[in-house]
Amino acid sequence: MNKPLVGACFAALLIGATAAPATAVSNEAPAKPKAKAVNFAGTVALSNCSGSVVRVPGSKPGDPALVLSNGHCLESGFPGPGEVLVNKPSSRSFTLLNASGGNAGTVRASKIAYGTMTDTDISLYQLTSTYSDIESKYGIKALELNSARPQQGRAITVASGYWKKLYKCNVDGFAYRLKEGNWTWKDSVRYTSACQTIGGTSGSPVIDDETGKVVAVNNTGNESGERCTDNNPCEVDENGKVTVREGINYAQQTYWIVPCVAPGNKIDLSRSGCALPKPSAVK
Repeated sequence: MNKPLVGACFAALLIGATAAPATAVSNEAPAKPKAKAVNFAGTVALSNCSGSVVRVPGSKPGDPALVLSNGHCLESGFPGPGEVLVNKPSSRSFTLLNASGGNAGTVRASKIAYGTMTDTDISLYQLTSTYSDIESKYGIKALELNSARPQQGRAITVASGYWKKLYKCNVDGFAYRLKEGNWTWKDSVRYTSACQTIGGTSGSPVIDDETGKVVAVNNTGNESGERCTDNNPCEVDENGKVTVREGINYAQQTYWIVPCVAPGNKIDLSRSGCALPKPSAVK
C-alpha cells in the first residue's frame, strides 16, 4: 500500500478564436471540453494519510460533510479481511487545504460512517460540520464523487493533501482482482507510470481532469516486484493468471459508493444498487 507514514507496518492539472461567419462550414473536429483546473481545494491531510471532503450528486448543503480516505488509514488499524465498520464513534481531526495547498482550517469527525479493506479500500468519515458550514467558514467546496465508472485513457490527477503534491497521469487500465497480502480488491484502477505515488498519498482523491470529479481513491503500488505480498500487489485476471507490475500504482473506484449514500448523507448498505460489502460479509 501507499503506506500511512505513522504507526503502520506497510510501506504506505493544473492541467479565443474569432467567431466564424454564420454561413461558414468547418471540417475541423469539435473542440474537446477544456480540462478543469485541478488543485488542492477540498483535500485534507490526516495524521498519516491523505483524503478529501466529498459529496454525492444528491448531497444537500445542510448535510453533514463526508471525508473519503482509505480503509487502511483508519485510526483503529487495518480492518481484517471480511471486516466492515459502520457508524463507529470517532473524533479524528483533518487539516483542510485551500486551492494552493495552504492550511484553510481544521474539521473534525463525529464518526466513521463506513470503513473496509474487503473488495475495496475505503473509509468515509462523517464530520461535525455541514457542507454549508465549510463553504461559509473556509470558502471550500466539496469534491463530487462521479456516479459513473472511470474510463481507460482518461487524464487524472492524484491530489495528496499530506504531501501537498499533485501526481498527473492517465488511467492505464483495470485489474480484475488486485491481491496484496491478506487483502483482495475488485476492479482496481491502474495508473500509467507517471503517477509515482508514495507513502502518505494513501487516501488521495483521484480526480478526472475533464470533469473535476472524483473517480477513485489512491491506495497502493508494487514497490519491489514481489508477487502478491505486502507493499507488492499483484493483478489476477478472470482465469487466475497473475501479473506483477513493479513500480506501478493503483486506486480503488468510488462510483459504487454513490448508490449507498441515502438522503442526509447516511450510509445505507441496503439501498438499491449498493454493492459495498456489508458488516456480515466474510469473503
